[in-house]
Order: sequence, then structure tokens, then C-alpha cells
Amino acid sequence: MASVPASGGTGWQDDDVEVLSSRILLRPADLGRSHHFYRDVLGLAIYREFGLPSDPGVVFFLGPGLLEVSGHSAGAAENPVMIWLQVRNVNAEHERLAEAGVRILREPVVEPWGLTEMWIEDPDGVRIVLVEVPADHPIRRDPRSSPPVT
Repeated sequence: MASVPASGGTGWQDDDVEVLSSRILLRPADLGRSHHFYRDVLGLAIYREFGLPSDPGVVFFLGPGLLEVSGHSAGAAENPVMIWLQVRNVNAEHERLAEAGVRILREPVVEPWGLTEMWIEDPDGVRIVLVEVPADHPIRRDPRSSPPVT
């Protein structure tokens, strides 16, 4: 997190969001078709897969970023692109953003998959999910360090 001079003064401002990780979320109309395109046609490497084997979500490497292709959109009328930002403390961000007048679509909720998520919207209607990942969540573990399953 970078400190910047506070406007109109000589002090420093350290209250900006500290993004720990980020990704672009894509909710396609046809999940299998999109997985095929990004994996097989475009050739993006897979970072991780999650969810049910019959309807998996896939996170692809996107240079230094990530692209998650999961879920389903209702089609062209629904905005299928979102931004995912991992933050250190989603409740503190909720308070800060509410005070700043940001449109909050959903307050922080612990999801069944163990992440605490909050949804906001930018001025153009792009949805942004702020996510807090608990220290013991599997997303924080490196599967390469686990013993092989036999």
C-alpha cells in the first residue's frame, strides 16, 4: 500500500484499501464454451479449479492477474464481468466505503465456501466483490506442499 500526501496538507494518508489479491470475474452464458475458449483456444494456464465437477469454476493465470470463469449469466442483459478484490478486513472496508457514499449492493456475509464477501458497484455499474479470506481457508494453502494422495 502506498502512502500519498494528504490533500491540502503535509501529512500522509494511509486509509486507502490494501488489495492483497485481485481477479476479473466472468459469468458466461455458456460455462463449458467459455472454459474451452480460455483453456483450449486462448491457451491460458489453470491456476485452480473449484466447485462441483459437473459445473466447475476455473481460475486462469492472466499475466500477473487472474481470470475466474464460473457461474452463469442470464445473457447479454446482465453484466457478466466483475472485479474481485481480496482485502485484509472486509468489515473495515464496508465501514469506510459506506462513509464515502459508495453504493453497497450487499453487506459483508460469510459464504458457505468460507469467504466473507461484500458487493459494491462503481459509478458505471460494474460490480466489485471485496473478499476476506480467513487464515485457515484452503485458498491460502499451497497444494504442492501437501503430501501426495495414494
